[in-house]
Amino acid sequence: MSDDSVMQGLAKLADEKIKWHWEPTMIAGQESRLAVASDPDGMLIEACERQDAGEEGVIDPFWAATWRAASGLDHYLERIDLSGMRVLELGCGTGHAGLAAAMRGANVVLTDGVNDPLMLVRMSTLAVADRCRVERLRFGLDRLDDPKFPLILGSDVTYLRALWPELDQCLRDHLADGGEVLLSDPFRFIANEFRDWIQGQGWDYTEHKIELADDPEHPIRVMQLRLAD
Repeated sequence: MSDDSVMQGLAKLADEKIKWHWEPTMIAGQESRLAVASDPDGMLIEACERQDAGEEGVIDPFWAATWRAASGLDHYLERIDLSGMRVLELGCGTGHAGLAAAMRGANVVLTDGVNDPLMLVRMSTLAVADRCRVERLRFGLDRLDDPKFPLILGSDVTYLRALWPELDQCLRDHLADGGEVLLSDPFRFIANEFRDWIQGQGWDYTEHKIELADDPEHPIRVMQLRLAD
């Protein structure tokens, strides 16, 4: 089946679920595009209304927007030789960071805890589908059968305290011996708390600041984690 046929099939499935569009995006230093939700604010309002009505299992669609933290992590990846490296992205959202790794030669598994973003990520990564796989992975509930990964990525995945223990376990379940984790955020206050908390769980911590050209006064933090010996 040709890439065009695959894209048409994926687009049809996405059309049945959500409103979306192609968004021009700089990824790995190249003009690229991401399939993104067209009305993330409206989707968030709808999710809140469903939660208020008592519906169970509704997750806030934070995945629907591309956060600056993903761009910061993309820029940080310029420092790493990713050719042939096996990489796992957690909470991939639009898939920006994972796609950036794949475009630099990594073999990437992009994951998220809900299915809707994964439809869009499959379209965004089709051009490098030979180096990308897209899977559902919920912190604390799912575990991939793959061998463990030497590099795990996550952009804005530390915003909810209740998920920290599950995230910690997910990292331990999937990180190879001697591997590292890179988590990015825009210096959120709650991520400051996570920084202190995760070191208490036995992780060595190094912090990097990434300035982005669109707003150099608001840099992105990259947390580099390694399991302590």
